[in-house]
Amino acid sequence: MANWTSVNDALPEDGSRVLCFTPGNSVYLPGKTGASELREVVVMRFARDFFVKNPSKTGYTGAPHFWLGEGTSNRFFHEVTHWMLLPERP
Repeated sequence: MANWTSVNDALPEDGSRVLCFTPGNSVYLPGKTGASELREVVVMRFARDFFVKNPSKTGYTGAPHFWLGEGTSNRFFHEVTHWMLLPERP
């Protein structure tokens, strides 16, 4: 995957917005049909040590980091495999 960085190799700066690759990520489409589509690349903000600063009320004990999405696309750290910086504006 050219230009993509594995989360095992490096992480983005805390608070930065990046493109994230989330294999198999399916989102529901607007409306009440229940239709969904595959969207494996989404924009998210990286939150370093999120669960250290905000202990889980549900008992989550995984990685301390979190990906904050736009809308309802928040992801636990293990769901994102790769990330890349957003491209420059035209």
